[in-house]
Amino acid sequence: MTQVANRHGVGLGLFTLAVMALFIGLGVWQLQRRVEKHALIAALTERLAATPGALPQPADWAALSPTKDEFRRVSFSATYESLPDAMVYSSGSAVRPDVGLGTWAFLPAQLPNGSTVVVNAGFVQNTMQDRGQQDRAVRPLVTGQPVTMTGYLRFPEKAGLLSASPTRAKRLWFSRDIGEMVQALGWEKVAPFYIDLETPVPASGVPKPGPLEVHLKDDHMQYAITWFGLAAALLVAFGVWWRSQRRST
Repeated sequence: MTQVANRHGVGLGLFTLAVMALFIGLGVWQLQRRVEKHALIAALTERLAATPGALPQPADWAALSPTKDEFRRVSFSATYESLPDAMVYSSGSAVRPDVGLGTWAFLPAQLPNGSTVVVNAGFVQNTMQDRGQQDRAVRPLVTGQPVTMTGYLRFPEKAGLLSASPTRAKRLWFSRDIGEMVQALGWEKVAPFYIDLETPVPASGVPKPGPLEVHLKDDHMQYAITWFGLAAALLVAFGVWWRSQRRST
């Protein structure tokens, strides 16, 4: 009987050690993620506060990547094109704490070199998506005159599996899928990035561009403490069980 109990104890002990190793590994992973998140926050904060640079030339577009170029601050001149705009639904923003439920207004703008870049002209609380082309929020922006813009390089996103399909009749999207907009709206070949506009702000305030701020969620230390706590609790529970078994035998 004692030998059977010992075998059970050894088996449970090995299982406990394996689960503890898993919990400790998850805790260490969360600490590593915390270091990476802090480095990312520092890098993004530096980019967002930097003096605006020139917009990359088309010859350099292929070399751009989200890792090293996302949120790069740029200044350039462009002319909004008289083409259909797109609205992107948003329930809030991690980088624009001044906005809430509404849409973002996207439309193409032509650069002096003839290339086209898509501009997120800002937040629109009233989507105006049921109105005609002449009454939509971005219509006053299309003057045919060049505009000096300051903003941030951003990269498109693909719709997720749970994302709603675009309502093309209203030109309403639920993800910043620039490629899909290009095909649906007949925009010319555009840059592989888009611009989140910071300035200028229209006289009407609509759409509402603005500066971006870093507000990334940082709960990794709490998660790490939770995993380490579970590992310690499991060790204590096994110790109590083992002591009770030794007393009974």
